[in-house]
Amino acid sequence: MFNKLLPCLLILISLIGCNNNNKPNPIKDENLTAYVNPFIGTGAHGHTYPGATMPFGMMQLSPDTRLDGWDGCSGYHYSDSYIYGFSHTHLSGTGVSDYGDILLMPTNKIVFNNGADGKEGYRAPFSHKKEVASPGFYNVYLDSVDINVALTVSERSGIHQYTFKKGAKQILILDLEHRDKVLDSKIDAVSETEIQGYRHSKAWAEDQRLFYNIEFSKPYTKVTYLNNVTKGEKVKAAFEFNTNDSDLLEVRIGISAVNEAGAKENRVKEIGGKTFNEVKEIANNTWEKQLNKITVSTQDKNKKTIFYTSLYHTMLAPNIYQDINGNYRGMDLNIHQNKSHTNYTVFSLWDTYRATHPLYTIIETKRTNDFIKTFISKYDEGGIMPIWDLSGNYTGCMIGYHAVPVIADAYLKGIKDYDAEKAFEAMKHSANQEHLGLSHYKEMQYIPVEAEAESVSKTLEYAYDDWTIAQMAKAMGKNEDYELFTKRAQYYKNVFDPNTKFMRGRIRNTWFAPFDPYEVNFNYTEANSWQYSFYVPQDISGFIELLGGKKELENQLDALFNANDKTSGRNQVDITGLIGQYAHGNEPSHHIAYLYNFINKPHKTQKYIHQILTTLYHNNPEGISGNEDCGQMSAWFVFSALGFYPVTPGANTYIIGTPLFEEAKINLENGNTFNLTTNRETPKDIYIKKVTLNEKPLNRSFLYHEEIMAGGNIHFEMSSTPTDWATNDNEIPITNISNAKITPAPFIKSGDIAFKKKTNVVLANVDPEAVIYFKFNNEEFTRYTKPITIDQKGSLTVYSEKEQVKSAIITTDFFEIDPNVSISLDATYANQYNGGGNNALIDGIKGGKDFRAGAWQGYFNTNVGATINLGPHKRGEELNIRFLEDQRSWIFFPKEVVIEVSDDGKKFKKLPSKIIPTKPSEETTIKTLSFDIPKTTQYIKIHAKTIGNLPQWHLGYSHDGKAWIFADEVSIN
Repeated sequence: MFNKLLPCLLILISLIGCNNNNKPNPIKDENLTAYVNPFIGTGAHGHTYPGATMPFGMMQLSPDTRLDGWDGCSGYHYSDSYIYGFSHTHLSGTGVSDYGDILLMPTNKIVFNNGADGKEGYRAPFSHKKEVASPGFYNVYLDSVDINVALTVSERSGIHQYTFKKGAKQILILDLEHRDKVLDSKIDAVSETEIQGYRHSKAWAEDQRLFYNIEFSKPYTKVTYLNNVTKGEKVKAAFEFNTNDSDLLEVRIGISAVNEAGAKENRVKEIGGKTFNEVKEIANNTWEKQLNKITVSTQDKNKKTIFYTSLYHTMLAPNIYQDINGNYRGMDLNIHQNKSHTNYTVFSLWDTYRATHPLYTIIETKRTNDFIKTFISKYDEGGIMPIWDLSGNYTGCMIGYHAVPVIADAYLKGIKDYDAEKAFEAMKHSANQEHLGLSHYKEMQYIPVEAEAESVSKTLEYAYDDWTIAQMAKAMGKNEDYELFTKRAQYYKNVFDPNTKFMRGRIRNTWFAPFDPYEVNFNYTEANSWQYSFYVPQDISGFIELLGGKKELENQLDALFNANDKTSGRNQVDITGLIGQYAHGNEPSHHIAYLYNFINKPHKTQKYIHQILTTLYHNNPEGISGNEDCGQMSAWFVFSALGFYPVTPGANTYIIGTPLFEEAKINLENGNTFNLTTNRETPKDIYIKKVTLNEKPLNRSFLYHEEIMAGGNIHFEMSSTPTDWATNDNEIPITNISNAKITPAPFIKSGDIAFKKKTNVVLANVDPEAVIYFKFNNEEFTRYTKPITIDQKGSLTVYSEKEQVKSAIITTDFFEIDPNVSISLDATYANQYNGGGNNALIDGIKGGKDFRAGAWQGYFNTNVGATINLGPHKRGEELNIRFLEDQRSWIFFPKEVVIEVSDDGKKFKKLPSKIIPTKPSEETTIKTLSFDIPKTTQYIKIHAKTIGNLPQWHLGYSHDGKAWIFADEVSIN
């Protein structure tokens, strides 16, 4: 039965209790949910949604105000003024769009166009003055149609409550085409009050399957289908209801990834006949219990709101992906059944392994066991643990194998309610793959630029992941695995350039050049060298040794925070929240400010942590400095506001920063309580003067996990000026790999890989104490003592040795360019896609289908022009030139290629041009264009014309996108 009385409370909230751009939600001091402002992060690039959901719930019932684009990833952006409807699945803070399933929109006209084209549509304008959101509840007034919309949810089900203007037509649009590409969909009318169906779609998840069951509070009097179609790719329906029955229409919906029966069972068992307010109260109480896992005390309501909103955001994902009866769709897309644990999806692991999952090891220990059991299930069903999984799909997004540190960190903290042997098997399986650069990583002990994009970031992240495998192996008594993965944990040393002291790409065993640490290029993941060069959390002592001592690390950190805050190279929208080149808006920077503790300078950590906490988080829609990323941005704030942070998950330590609140309490699942208190006389007291743990002096700048889980009291005495607290060597945190040491491989310091006549090759070592050996072609290895002269095509093989430990053996092919052939360029290529420099188009090195692998030469929004002089002797009858197309990356074939030839360099003859039609393609394609040329040709002019603006059918068109041209080898046959 339904409660058909209009709740006065909803009208009151919609009219007077509204959020705006600057004010937090109404606050009642007794309720922690009142301190959650779901609008934080809905503006700028936070990519959050304000709608109703439960902790880790399957349903996210939220308004959709944006259909596509970078800032439409969650479906909602605070700057928008129209609502298209209310759909039931949304992603929180991601950088790629998906979800937005099963759109419902109340209106008073039958119209199936959504209105995005500017024509009449069912979308409706709204005002933030008549919009309210709180945990488990959302309310908005649709101005043009005079309809009040209230939403609330359970875990897999929800209720829409629509209040129409008295006497107005009551029409509900169901749009199954909304948002991503529909593979198939269906509406099945079960009765005049019940419908069901499904929507199968393709976006980030290639094969997403969602089923629904809907019950109306009163029968519909008529249904109209778009084009009379109830099944297919373009299914929409308009349901009309009797206006005389009531001004109120309630819609109850259950969803499932299994089938319609599961969706109905989820709806019936979760909300059944409960009233809207009863479901809303249950949701609020559930959230209240969740938020009470950590309580904080402060007079600053904005800080408290930011904190509890952050804690709320950490609990929006991962999402339950299992029906109430235990059925779920696995990574093989088949139906499985289990009741031993809850199955989850939406693991944004590249982001969340850093702080979100470590936070769960403190406040969500039971759920952490389920997360790990889910990983093991995904391994069994899909053949590998997830990197970024979504709705039973591997998305292929991001890098590393970061389910591994989540498991190791939990295991080492004593969270072990799963099959540890099976988990360890899955961890090793992830690390022993041959894809994503791992084959080169295992063989060469780093990933070369030419083998894999984002090679530096992948090498660094793999090394950390391997360290966590080693730590778990050690704890399990697996000594061989411990030694192997301890060695692999040191592979970071092979991308450290001792000259610049930055982590750099190695291309054909030389350093990628010209080098600019500010440049965002294909060697790094969503970052530049500044932001990734500090990523060695597993061996900070070893990193310090590479740099030349603690003072050098301090200098590098100081330089980072005081650097120019502009980047060069390609635009990377994730690089935000800049303090110098520290980019808080993206995850690779998140641990960096805490590194000062490792070099006896904790006051500098305290300075920058306080600055980040107070200047890069705000109580407004723009309050997050980058994508929220499924809880990571918020977990950083939660940890840091409490006064500590997990720099190295797997080490069981938390590095102390500076507490934000006067009091805080962590209410642990084991029944213990960890209390944090802070004594400061003024707001300027951000530096730690002394610390006591359980009334005893704590003279170290880190905490152990077991100290927190045992409960107790930590007290901070603060100062307005830096102090000498925890500055002695025995008081600082250490991560150190002291056994199974590797010898880094030597590199080519100077010399041309593609040369004319000859080149002098200088070799150097990361470790200056190691001895270098080399051979050219089939010669015997010889100790390197002086530069090597190479004057013919061939292969140079090198390795280093120290204390009988050999490095990886690295072979580099050298190419001889005809000394009589020269090229001059009439256009400027992008440095990050230089292909090897000015001779890249004639150096004999051909690129593959990955434009980021260093062999292609890229030109942005410009024509490509080059003149080749073949010299007095080289002749041929055919000219070949290669181009690459990868439209997803805005790389298009030139629309026309014009060739002019000359015998003397003065008079040129134009050959018939090649026209390349521009048409949509999802494939990466290499095209070789061939031109017949006279045998007497010595000079060749190449002119490749860009398409310029991206076509209207391309996603980049709405962003005024311009096209790239990627050219490669020019050859004469």
